[in-house]
Amino acid sequence: QVQLVESGGGLVQAGTSLRLSCAASGRTFSNYAMGWFRQAPGKERVFVAAISRLGGGTLYADSVKGRFTISRDNAKNTLYLQMNSLKPEDTAVYYCAADVTRGLRTMGYDYWGQGTQVTVSS
Repeated sequence: QVQLVESGGGLVQAGTSLRLSCAASGRTFSNYAMGWFRQAPGKERVFVAAISRLGGGTLYADSVKGRFTISRDNAKNTLYLQMNSLKPEDTAVYYCAADVTRGLRTMGYDYWGQGTQVTVSS
Protein backbone atom coordinates (compact mmCIF):
# COMPACT_ATOMS: atom_id res chain seq x y z
CA GLN A 1 0.00 0.00 0.00
CA VAL A 2 0.99 3.67 -0.13
CA GLN A 3 1.23 6.16 2.73
CA LEU A 4 0.24 9.78 2.11
CA VAL A 5 1.10 12.91 4.08
CA GLU A 6 -0.31 16.33 3.17
CA SER A 7 1.30 19.66 3.97
CA GLY A 8 1.07 23.32 3.02
CA GLY A 9 -2.25 24.28 4.54
CA GLY A 10 -2.76 27.45 6.51
CA LEU A 11 -4.70 30.66 7.02
CA VAL A 12 -4.76 33.00 4.04
CA GLN A 13 -6.78 35.96 2.81
CA ALA A 14 -9.26 35.76 -0.01
CA GLY A 15 -7.72 36.34 -3.41
CA THR A 16 -4.34 34.92 -2.49
CA SER A 17 -2.69 31.62 -3.38
CA LEU A 18 -1.56 28.49 -1.58
CA ARG A 19 0.14 25.29 -2.72
CA LEU A 20 -0.56 21.99 -1.05
CA SER A 21 1.79 19.03 -1.24
CA CYS A 22 1.23 15.35 -0.65
CA ALA A 23 4.26 13.16 -0.05
CA ALA A 24 3.85 9.48 -0.87
CA SER A 25 5.84 6.53 0.41
CA GLY A 26 5.57 2.78 0.12
CA ARG A 27 4.55 1.37 -3.23
CA THR A 28 5.59 2.96 -6.52
CA PHE A 29 3.95 6.36 -6.73
CA SER A 30 3.43 6.24 -10.49
CA ASN A 31 1.26 3.14 -10.09
CA TYR A 32 -1.53 5.32 -8.72
CA ALA A 33 -3.84 7.92 -10.11
CA MET A 34 -4.08 10.65 -7.49
CA GLY A 35 -6.76 12.99 -6.29
CA TRP A 36 -7.51 15.87 -3.97
CA PHE A 37 -10.69 16.06 -1.91
CA ARG A 38 -11.93 18.53 0.68
CA GLN A 39 -14.33 18.54 3.58
CA ALA A 40 -15.83 21.75 4.91
CA PRO A 41 -17.21 21.93 8.46
CA GLY A 42 -20.50 20.10 8.71
CA LYS A 43 -20.37 18.88 5.13
CA GLU A 44 -19.41 15.71 3.33
CA ARG A 45 -16.03 15.21 1.74
CA VAL A 46 -16.12 16.15 -1.95
CA PHE A 47 -13.93 15.71 -4.99
CA VAL A 48 -11.64 18.57 -6.01
CA ALA A 49 -9.22 17.33 -8.67
CA ALA A 50 -7.58 14.21 -10.05
CA ILE A 51 -4.51 13.41 -12.12
CA SER A 52 -3.58 10.30 -14.05
CA ARG A 53 -0.62 8.08 -13.25
CA LEU A 54 1.84 9.84 -15.53
CA GLY A 55 0.22 13.27 -15.26
CA GLY A 56 -1.13 13.43 -18.79
CA GLY A 57 -4.75 13.68 -17.77
CA THR A 58 -6.52 15.86 -15.21
CA LEU A 59 -10.06 16.34 -13.96
CA TYR A 60 -11.51 19.16 -11.87
CA ALA A 61 -14.65 19.94 -9.96
CA ASP A 62 -16.54 22.84 -11.51
CA SER A 63 -16.11 24.86 -8.33
CA VAL A 64 -12.32 25.01 -8.72
CA LYS A 65 -11.87 24.83 -12.48
CA GLY A 66 -9.67 27.68 -13.70
CA ARG A 67 -8.40 28.47 -10.19
CA PHE A 68 -6.78 25.22 -9.00
CA THR A 69 -4.13 23.15 -10.75
CA ILE A 70 -3.23 19.59 -9.84
CA SER A 71 0.21 18.26 -10.74
CA ARG A 72 2.61 15.54 -9.74
CA ASP A 73 6.33 14.82 -9.73
CA ASN A 74 6.79 11.08 -9.88
CA ALA A 75 10.56 11.40 -9.38
CA LYS A 76 9.85 13.08 -6.03
CA ASN A 77 6.81 10.94 -5.14
CA THR A 78 4.85 14.12 -4.59
CA LEU A 79 1.42 15.40 -5.56
CA TYR A 80 0.60 19.12 -5.63
CA LEU A 81 -2.45 21.35 -5.65
CA GLN A 82 -1.85 24.95 -6.64
CA MET A 83 -4.76 27.04 -5.43
CA ASN A 84 -5.16 30.56 -6.79
CA SER A 85 -7.81 33.23 -6.27
CA LEU A 86 -8.88 31.57 -3.06
CA LYS A 87 -12.36 32.22 -1.71
CA PRO A 88 -13.80 31.83 1.80
CA GLU A 89 -15.87 28.91 0.50
CA ASP A 90 -12.62 27.05 -0.23
CA THR A 91 -12.14 26.71 3.53
CA ALA A 92 -11.91 23.00 4.33
CA VAL A 93 -9.66 20.16 5.30
CA TYR A 94 -7.92 19.00 2.13
CA TYR A 95 -7.07 15.34 1.63
CA CYS A 96 -4.95 13.63 -0.98
CA ALA A 97 -5.87 10.12 -2.09
CA ALA A 98 -4.47 7.34 -4.25
CA ASP A 99 -6.43 5.22 -6.69
CA VAL A 100 -5.17 1.85 -7.93
CA THR A 101 -7.49 1.80 -10.92
CA ARG A 102 -6.71 3.27 -14.32
CA GLY A 103 -8.39 6.43 -15.47
CA LEU A 104 -9.66 9.44 -13.56
CA ARG A 105 -12.37 9.08 -10.96
CA THR A 106 -14.21 11.31 -8.51
CA MET A 107 -14.77 8.57 -5.93
CA GLY A 108 -13.65 5.11 -4.87
CA TYR A 109 -10.08 5.97 -3.92
CA ASP A 110 -8.13 3.38 -1.99
CA TYR A 111 -5.67 5.23 0.25
CA TRP A 112 -5.99 8.55 2.08
CA GLY A 113 -3.82 11.04 3.89
CA GLN A 114 -4.70 12.63 7.21
CA GLY A 115 -5.60 16.01 5.73
CA THR A 116 -4.37 19.59 5.99
CA GLN A 117 -6.50 22.56 7.02
CA VAL A 118 -6.98 25.47 4.64
CA THR A 119 -8.77 28.54 5.97
CA VAL A 120 -9.56 31.49 3.72
CA SER A 121 -10.58 34.71 5.43
CA SER A 122 -12.65 37.37 3.73
